[in-house]
Amino acid sequence: MVDVAFHTGLDDKLVYACRLLRKAYRQGARVLVRGDAEQLGRLDPLLWTFEPLEFVPHVRLRPGQRPGAELSRTPIWLAEDESAPLADVNVLVNLGPEPIQQPDRFARVIELVGSTDEERRSGHQRWRYHESCGAKPSHVTPAASPT
Repeated sequence: MVDVAFHTGLDDKLVYACRLLRKAYRQGARVLVRGDAEQLGRLDPLLWTFEPLEFVPHVRLRPGQRPGAELSRTPIWLAEDESAPLADVNVLVNLGPEPIQQPDRFARVIELVGSTDEERRSGHQRWRYHESCGAKPSHVTPAASPT
């Protein structure tokens, strides 16, 4: 069964995502980050600049793009579609308001939820969706944020 964790009340989801992805990279995880084009367009350069002298290796996949063999070892993928054809990706980070359609493709799903009313509403809907799929989501507060 997939492990689902909700990180909620985030004032800046993208900066939080950078710290989370840095931690995942350091732990050797292979991660797919799902979000809309605007979110991913902001996250992509932020992964280069959020911390001085630090870079989180990643690649952005455009819709329908298939990764070439030269990129196969990249640990973090940014994509608008969670069904991107990637091997050995075991974690999905969801930045968007829509639920993941095939959460069981991953060992772990991390849902990032901002602090606005709209974000909270979509977070509640995704929580209920994961429960309806048989998962038992857990909750992580920003105080327990990744480093």
